[in-house]
Amino acid sequence: MPLKKFNPITPGTRFRVGNAFTEVSTDKPEKSLVKGISSTGGRNRTGKMTVRNVGGGHKKRYRAIDFKRNKDGIPATVKSIEYDPNRSAYIALLAYADGEKRYILAPDKLSVGDVLLSGKDAGPQIGNAMFLSDIPLGSEIHAIELYPGKGASLARSAGTYGVLMGREDRYAVIKLPSGEVRRILLTCRATYGKTSNPDHGLQVYGKAGRKRWVGKRPRVRGVAMNPVDHPMGGGEGRASGGHPRSRTGIMAKGEKTRSPHKHSDRLIISKRKTK
Repeated sequence: MPLKKFNPITPGTRFRVGNAFTEVSTDKPEKSLVKGISSTGGRNRTGKMTVRNVGGGHKKRYRAIDFKRNKDGIPATVKSIEYDPNRSAYIALLAYADGEKRYILAPDKLSVGDVLLSGKDAGPQIGNAMFLSDIPLGSEIHAIELYPGKGASLARSAGTYGVLMGREDRYAVIKLPSGEVRRILLTCRATYGKTSNPDHGLQVYGKAGRKRWVGKRPRVRGVAMNPVDHPMGGGEGRASGGHPRSRTGIMAKGEKTRSPHKHSDRLIISKRKTK
């Protein structure tokens, strides 16, 4: 994904680095696959703020994404690569041979006009959805299912991918984007290739207002608060605040939050990397 450095014609564009959207082929979504979506502003059903620093932002419409890729054996042509305001990766509009249209997560280097396939007949081509039992070892994959038929849940954000490292009995051994190595059933599906928009994290907003446009409100540091407001607040002068933790006291660095008796621990070969 090429990035675009803006000319400093205003203070907001002086340091701004934005997306050039060169891969995107249209700015109008498929009407039949779009529906309204409401914004919570970080409030629950009673109106109480339960998530801080969330609110505002531009109005969005939800694009229904096919995470299951269960139309086996029917070829689909890529009609367009589109921007989706609800996720960091791009999406691709597929037109199947039987007339149905669906959105999928767009893999990197996918082009308009490519023909994709899913199921047992699919080969190792970028964008094809295959069972883990059929994917060649060492392949980069994304949109990985955790349970057969449930739909993709792993490696879905921009530029991410897992690596199929091996097979053991009924399981595939996959290295996930976090660095964790775990077993996943061979009957689960994954999409060949890595997700699109790999330079998403290199963008620079340039001004505070742009961050408000994406629905992010100002975030106040805990050390800048008073002791009554945060465990790290208070102190004389610019005190560092002690051990980093959340407003409710949950440690931010080092403390394990995963349940020690989780059922899926037996499927994890090595834990994710820790800083």
